[in-house]
Amino acid sequence: MPTKKSKKTKSQISAAQWRKIRLFAMDVDGILTDGSLIVSSDGTESKTFSILDGAGLIYLGWAGITTAWLSGRKSGATTVRAKDLKIPYVVQGQDDKLAELKKLAAKLKLTADQIVYMGDDAIDAPAIKWAGIGISVSNAQPPALAAADIITKKAAGAGAVREICNCILAAHGK
Repeated sequence: MPTKKSKKTKSQISAAQWRKIRLFAMDVDGILTDGSLIVSSDGTESKTFSILDGAGLIYLGWAGITTAWLSGRKSGATTVRAKDLKIPYVVQGQDDKLAELKKLAAKLKLTADQIVYMGDDAIDAPAIKWAGIGISVSNAQPPALAAADIITKKAAGAGAVREICNCILAAHGK
């Protein structure tokens, strides 16, 4: 498995690399959300998701780019939001993100260079490293930051996912 070189900006990833992308897979908490979790006294939980990120994921679907969410924890809020956005692949409660990403890649007959993976914690680092384009957010944990090719300008849960969606869409002429 190749190691990642120094960090690049989105513009340093070639248009050809972005055009190869067929799958945008990502963690949920700390990527699609700001990492906060609201737990009520009755045990129900709430999360805040960005409308801009959601719209970007819908646009990717319209452009023929597959999306997937790989979360280490199970959450009803994640399930509801994924259904709302019609995310075709949602894996929850699995800590080995790389194994899950490789299973999905095999199922979709994709190679690593056709995949973007975005994560923010140590359990995401192997998947970030393996993907053709590995991405993290500025407030991620050190292992994720070290593994990433790109660190987004936007914060988790506040447009970071849309930032990457826009790169993919632009390269695909959308």
